[in-house]
Amino acid sequence: MASSPIATADTFNYKVVRQFAIMTVVWGIVGMLVGVVIAAQLLWPQLNLDIPFLTYGRLRPLHTNAVIFAFGGSALFAASYYVVQRTCQARLFAGWLASFTFWGWQLVILSAAITLPLGITTSKEYAELEWPIDILITLVWVAYAIVFFGTIVKRKTAHIYVANWFFGSYILTIAILHIVNNIEIPVSLFKSYSAYAGVQDAMVQWWYGHNAVGFFLTTSFLGMMYYFIPKQAERPIYSYRLSIVHFWALAFTYMWAGPHHLLYTSLPDWTQSLGMVFSLILLAPSWGGMINGVMTLSGAWNKLRTDPILKFMVVSLSFYGMSTFEGSMMSIRTVNALSHYTDWTIGHVHSGALGWVAMITFGMLYYIIPRLWGREKMYSVRLIEVHFWVATIGVVLYIASMWIAGVMQGLMWRATEPDGSLTYSFVESVKSTLPFYAIRLSGGALYLVGMLIMAYNVFKTVVGQTAVNPAIPNNAHSTTAAAAKA
Repeated sequence: MASSPIATADTFNYKVVRQFAIMTVVWGIVGMLVGVVIAAQLLWPQLNLDIPFLTYGRLRPLHTNAVIFAFGGSALFAASYYVVQRTCQARLFAGWLASFTFWGWQLVILSAAITLPLGITTSKEYAELEWPIDILITLVWVAYAIVFFGTIVKRKTAHIYVANWFFGSYILTIAILHIVNNIEIPVSLFKSYSAYAGVQDAMVQWWYGHNAVGFFLTTSFLGMMYYFIPKQAERPIYSYRLSIVHFWALAFTYMWAGPHHLLYTSLPDWTQSLGMVFSLILLAPSWGGMINGVMTLSGAWNKLRTDPILKFMVVSLSFYGMSTFEGSMMSIRTVNALSHYTDWTIGHVHSGALGWVAMITFGMLYYIIPRLWGREKMYSVRLIEVHFWVATIGVVLYIASMWIAGVMQGLMWRATEPDGSLTYSFVESVKSTLPFYAIRLSGGALYLVGMLIMAYNVFKTVVGQTAVNPAIPNNAHSTTAAAAKA
């Protein structure tokens, strides 16, 4: 790889990629640390020290926002900026605007870290931030879209590689979701009320909420998968045609599955049924993508024995397949009657967040960080292996404990005596759940330890190194194969 530490018109813009990559690690530690703290509070409520800012109700949205938007968002900025340059063989469009997206996004995160513990919130899941921060998010996102699509327009390759289709769709869809769901009436600098009311507000919120999962945490990371797994495996994607079918099927189907969050509510029955049907259909494109990623390793399975980065990526696909299957099943009314409001849902969410999103992110970071600083590999491959096993054991402990606890809770809550009275009180179900909360805490703590191992490995990799901006090849080809090898 030809490289030059001096940025010119003929080099890739890796500065913003490096910034987002490092902050992905930083925010990963912060978000998961807060998660461990609130998991401990479920065992020992007194850990909030009677300080309002440290109560579970205030720290929980901080945890979700830090992990999804700070950790996951920074990873997506880094990956999309890296991939769009490499596959388009062009420097990022409007470098100053790319820099604005970095500093603007960090300001959004810091604003969330201040306002949420203070109790300044809209109380809408994944959309808790108040209207001034929403406006800043919109500005950053518009800048992001200009940079990304501007780079595609100036590309030197005729072909647009499939990873960019996934990144592009996530950028556009999240913009629409964010604007529509956050139409609100400000009454003060730190307070607003939704423009919607009642069941309409719930419908719009979960149209947003489920598609935040669908596009911010799925479609986008599939774009990451379609570039980095073929690169790390040194194999072409198994079926390029399947990847295009996967894209269109997923983009269409995901948009209509949100009502499955509102089963057994006052939402019209036909809307609930429509959400359930689309959720079941969604299984086909989801597994199509998983199979495409896994089959890319055909002829290269032996590399798993010695390549821990590839282990992260393949295991992430396994969790993706498992969590999408689980999500489709949980959208069925009879299953949902048992699972809803239980810790089974928590297990499902974290199998996707820790097993799929975080694992593929770790693989991506271990791939790009040495290249961003001009090294052949990470400081310690052995530590990557240790991180993989610590994280895998941690996530399995976490989700297995929540699955068991959730099914147990659902069964206890619906158990009745012959006279119709409840067999168990709610307090009895809480008491029975405590051992599983202890297992979840240990699993989450292990996952956090893995993040700290990664942070040390990253620090040792980049310290003392000169950052590089590789030269853009002049012989860019316009074929699919060239794009896949970019």
